[in-house]
Amino acid sequence: MRVIKITTENDEFTERVEDLSGQPISLCFQCGECSSSCPVASEMDLLPSTLVRLIQLGQREELLGSKTIWLCSSCFMCFARCPREIDIARVAEALRQLVLREKDVDRVHPNKISREERERLPQIAIVSALRKFST
Repeated sequence: MRVIKITTENDEFTERVEDLSGQPISLCFQCGECSSSCPVASEMDLLPSTLVRLIQLGQREELLGSKTIWLCSSCFMCFARCPREIDIARVAEALRQLVLREKDVDRVHPNKISREERERLPQIAIVSALRKFST
């Protein structure tokens, strides 16, 4: 029997995030360990488990507009407790990359960041961009 997979835009988004982050997002079964162990979950608009679920559902706009992706402190508590070993800090990093790329910030040159941009952008966006995209 031959199985034909129909790929939707949602699937493409999920695959893109999995590819960028290197994390098996589709394996998450929503146990909630990540959310219960996150030290900044109370400040987030989406809990870490909700973030993963929305990726699975392909809710691109809601995710990329979320403040959660900028608040992740990369403490790795979610990864330490995840039974599927999904590193949500890497997932948040991938989502930040998508936001920055959408805004044509493929390369960041430290000397070219204006004062207005430094004051307007979340600090983690600048740090992330410098770490990943510096030339």
